[in-house]
Amino acid sequence: MGVIGLTKSLSIELGPDDIRVNAILPGLVAGDRQRRVLEAKAQVQGRPVLDIEEEAFSFTSIRHYVTPQQIADQILFLASPRGATISGQAISVCGDTRMLA
Repeated sequence: MGVIGLTKSLSIELGPDDIRVNAILPGLVAGDRQRRVLEAKAQVQGRPVLDIEEEAFSFTSIRHYVTPQQIADQILFLASPRGATISGQAISVCGDTRMLA
């Protein structure tokens, strides 16, 4: 079972106990890990890192990185009273990433 299916199943099972379950789906997250991934791919392909980064962003409508703070903000919203009725959802914080290159 994938993460989205597990999220939905757990939300159904735990909802009667007022436990909400959601999945956050990040896109290209700014940081050291993403930089290392792009550098490794560039090295393997013998291409400049900027070309690999441009290719990755070609699959994203909003062509910039998601920040860890943006992901945290979404989690805080879901955990707040404003998100009290949101459960069983797969929420993309990804800039409309269609696939990870």
